[in-house]
Amino acid sequence: MNFQIIETGILGVIVIVVKIFSGSAVNRILSRIDFDVKRKKITIRIINLFLLLFVLTALAGIWNINKNQLMVFITSVITVMGIAFFAQWSILSNITSSLILFFNHPVKIGQNIRVLDKEYDIEGKLVDISFYFLYIKTEADELITIPTSVALQKTIVVKN
Repeated sequence: MNFQIIETGILGVIVIVVKIFSGSAVNRILSRIDFDVKRKKITIRIINLFLLLFVLTALAGIWNINKNQLMVFITSVITVMGIAFFAQWSILSNITSSLILFFNHPVKIGQNIRVLDKEYDIEGKLVDISFYFLYIKTEADELITIPTSVALQKTIVVKN
């Protein structure tokens, strides 16, 4: 039992070291390939997601969780998530759209943009791109959120 606590502590130290090194590595790589440094937030979020999955898997191994019970739990969670994604497919669409906007769209965090819409144009500074929303700060100091799947379908004008 004490050995499991020690292994869990070692895992915690490893996670902290990996988070520190991955943050500095992302900064170095983004500056070296002339990629916008302001986009590092989403890259760090993706790294943290994979790190969380690794930690959960390692903890299951350290604490000798019964594989059959773990598989029942995992398949139950995946089934519930599958039903939730089917019921709200736009969530999955927003995540995919945010990745497309992040990697393949010329819009960058900090730029002034205008989202052209048939009824109402939205103009302001792009503050953040999360997995679900674009955050735009207007000149009137309002924070407007647009789902990334909607933003991907709209014309976005980048102002200099």
